[in-house]
Amino acid sequence: MRVKRGIVRHRRHKKIRTLTKGFRGMRSTTFKKGNEALLKAGEHAYIDRRKKKRNFRALWITRLSAAVKEHGMNYSTFIKGVTDKKIGLNRKVLSELAIHEPKVFEKVVSMAK
Repeated sequence: MRVKRGIVRHRRHKKIRTLTKGFRGMRSTTFKKGNEALLKAGEHAYIDRRKKKRNFRALWITRLSAAVKEHGMNYSTFIKGVTDKKIGLNRKVLSELAIHEPKVFEKVVSMAK
């Protein structure tokens, strides 16, 4: 007796097509191209979840560098001062302080000097 895959295949293909909604051209309508596109999209998503962490750290460093320059200091000496004085604030918190609480950030810079 042969195996009839009508319903199973249809459901599997339909699942892929719903996931590829919004893709361009045949990638959204056909199973084969859509599946390829979905696999590639998954790879990019996985890689970019790791890149996101790097990008944010770079953003915080850039913000801190600009904020510290206003106080006549450069980024590397500021970070060295922060670590030497054992100020337990990371780059994310420091950059947020520089933006939203400039007076508090000024005190942190004076402590790090």
